[in-house]
Amino acid sequence: MSKIGSMRNLLASSLGVTCAAALALPMTLPATEAAAIPAKAVSGTPPARADGTGIPGSTQSLPLAPITDERDLGSAAAGLSPRSVRPFSLVGVIWDDPTVELNGRVQVRTRSVGTGTWSDWQDLETHNTDHAPDADTDERTSGRVRGATAPLWVGDSDGVEVLVRAVEPTRAGAAPLPAGLRLELVDPGAETAVEPPARHTPDDPPLTELLSPEVAEASAPNSELAPLGAALIPALDQAQSQKELLTLQAAVLTDEQKLKPYIGPRPAIVTRRGWGADETLREKEFSYTKSVKAAFVHHTATGNNYTCAQAPSVIRGIYRYHVKSMGWRDIGYNFLVDKCGNIYEGRAGGVAKPVMGAHTLGFNSDSMGIAAIGTFNSAGPTSTTVTAVSQLSAWKLGLFAGNPGGKTYLKSAGGNLYAKGKNVRLNVISGHRDGFSTDCPGALLYGKLGSIRTQAARFQGRP
Repeated sequence: MSKIGSMRNLLASSLGVTCAAALALPMTLPATEAAAIPAKAVSGTPPARADGTGIPGSTQSLPLAPITDERDLGSAAAGLSPRSVRPFSLVGVIWDDPTVELNGRVQVRTRSVGTGTWSDWQDLETHNTDHAPDADTDERTSGRVRGATAPLWVGDSDGVEVLVRAVEPTRAGAAPLPAGLRLELVDPGAETAVEPPARHTPDDPPLTELLSPEVAEASAPNSELAPLGAALIPALDQAQSQKELLTLQAAVLTDEQKLKPYIGPRPAIVTRRGWGADETLREKEFSYTKSVKAAFVHHTATGNNYTCAQAPSVIRGIYRYHVKSMGWRDIGYNFLVDKCGNIYEGRAGGVAKPVMGAHTLGFNSDSMGIAAIGTFNSAGPTSTTVTAVSQLSAWKLGLFAGNPGGKTYLKSAGGNLYAKGKNVRLNVISGHRDGFSTDCPGALLYGKLGSIRTQAARFQGRP
């Protein structure tokens, strides 16, 4: 069967836009590949770190070619024929204009390094413009931001094929496919993350090893919670967390809050150093908002085919995709939670501080974004994930007098649900879809938000 003929059969079987879940098709393309085409890495040759180690990871960026050989495809299409590439583990598609949605379907299949076999076709979540910096912020107006699908974790792979098909334009003159389509293949790098100690306490001595300036700068905002360069911010019980609250926020607490500080026990949090963040990728400065009045719960839409031991690699892949491929200043989420309930620091600036993220377009100010690693449209989150999101919310919202079971007002910076400047009443713990018309965080995680609110309020000691 010819390559174009195979693509035509695949297009004919298309059922429309789906979420980022694996899709097994009744036919598969031939396993033979075209000759390897050199792919220039966006990052180039990795320079040396200040501490002498190499920077892990790279990004291959390949342009997608229009498919114009046959006219019976029914709509515009672009793709990449099956080929060998340098090893990668996470894949996504980007385009030039971040305000344009890809109104269609993106499918990929990949070849495993370990077995040499090709996967079934998998869909990438195309409606990803809702994860973005707010309009008019320096991050959004930098000129570097691009449109993108959600990334998909595929594991160690060295071969790829991709097919993009547009649906019919929704309005006269609308482009069938965005300009500048490129396939991004992300290698998150080797497992170089620092192993968090099994028993870490606030009294552990500070590290004496040499830290690079970038690592030291990212670690410094957490220095009140853990030693400089720590891989893990340790858990505290509720009494310790209340004492910490009175120390960190004494200047802004009311007399009533000082007498009865509602805050949950601080959960253990793996730092950026703990998951191996390359601190030379992000912008140097940190970006803060005034408060944390709400928590938006997300899913990463990267799929569920990862182990908890691989979670740091998945996060490094998302981080590189957000910064190098999508043009953001840092990873978009403030926190990430894996299927085993491990909590990870996201965007740099300090886990106890009101760091402005790029997670909920229109509502990044005075909020935080918590992303459960996975896709939860047809598979539910684990109970450990739900509990971890509750614990994290109870602690972080408690630092800012937030009631997890209550309501709050946020001012919209503009989106597809609320006009710019509108004061919107939201649950203190909301799903992404409450602030923007999107499937995120997936129906089965969204359905757990009531339990998360109840658990978080209980963790805070509220009646």
